[in-house]
Amino acid sequence: MLAMNYRGPFRVRVDHKPYPEIQHPSDAIVRVTRSCICGSDLHLYHGLVPDTRVGTTFGHEFIGIVEEVGADVQNLKVGDHVLVPFNIACGSCPFCLQELYGNCHESNPEATAVGGIFGYSHTAGGYDGGQAEYVRVPYADVGPMVIPADLHPDDAVLLTDVVPTGYQAAEMAGIKPGDTVVVFGAGPVGIMAAKCAWLFGAGRVIVIDHLEYRLDFVRTYAQCEAYNFRSMNDPVLFLKKTTDYFGADVCIDAVGSDAAGSALQTITGRKLMLQAGSATALHWAINSVKKGGIVSIVGVYGPTDNLIPIGNVVNKGITIRANQASVKRLLPKLIEHVRAGRIDPKAIITHRVPLEEVSDAYHIFSAKLDNCIKPILIPPSARV
Repeated sequence: MLAMNYRGPFRVRVDHKPYPEIQHPSDAIVRVTRSCICGSDLHLYHGLVPDTRVGTTFGHEFIGIVEEVGADVQNLKVGDHVLVPFNIACGSCPFCLQELYGNCHESNPEATAVGGIFGYSHTAGGYDGGQAEYVRVPYADVGPMVIPADLHPDDAVLLTDVVPTGYQAAEMAGIKPGDTVVVFGAGPVGIMAAKCAWLFGAGRVIVIDHLEYRLDFVRTYAQCEAYNFRSMNDPVLFLKKTTDYFGADVCIDAVGSDAAGSALQTITGRKLMLQAGSATALHWAINSVKKGGIVSIVGVYGPTDNLIPIGNVVNKGITIRANQASVKRLLPKLIEHVRAGRIDPKAIITHRVPLEEVSDAYHIFSAKLDNCIKPILIPPSARV
């Protein structure tokens, strides 16, 4: 089968790889119909996440048709078109029973933090992902959900990660009616976090980025304020001034380890790898939020140290909430929001690229070319 093949930082290509096989009675084999490139994939592509191994197939955002099921699978049948959450979750460990599907212990038992994730670093279990024609899906009775007939496939593929992650970013922020919410990052997750902030009653939503085309997009899509930090001497001072010097009620870090805006953070986190990526957005979030405020983190960082102002967290009495989105828990309410027209996930898709051209797609997305917001990959069998 055709599959994306990671060959090292900034080097990906399409290769022929063996078809996946049922390895456990609870597995399913899914023929991919759509997969996405995520901003988190770019962290891998840029070499910022430890233990990303040559030969890995990325892709934790995908939907597809069930081709084969293991002997123990009860909830799926061959021919079902399914939405597959990016979390690989067993459904029965202590964390899954708390609906913390992103922290499943059985799918990634050697880790003390994150559960299994499709197509990511071996720190997340080392599972191959969906930027391929076929993928093995463990615990097939737990994560995958049959796509409702009235749900467009383009909406469904964005419900595997982008929409739930943006929604959970707003949910973890504890937004109260009238709150001022600042979102750092106008990538797909930041765009969705800004959109979802209104669902929780935000009175004002501000997005900070440095790419004008993304700022223009989020202004229209999320009906929010959006500002370019390159035009400011100090984004923290700007945000203080625009909130009567109190600071925002809530700050959301939707950027993670690839953040721009600080020479020190960039050199130590992205160039020399002395910390787990550039923590610029998190630094700004901590310093921009009000005393007693909440910082919600969904931006991805590597599992090592970062340079962040922890003293300010203590002295300001800030609450920090962070996690991988529990997609399975959120899907029912998000599908309701899509059906009601409150969220239009597919509107953020700007590029449809054949799987065979995955290297070009990564370059376009990484280099921010052609006003790219969200690219999806279409395998050959889904184009006939």
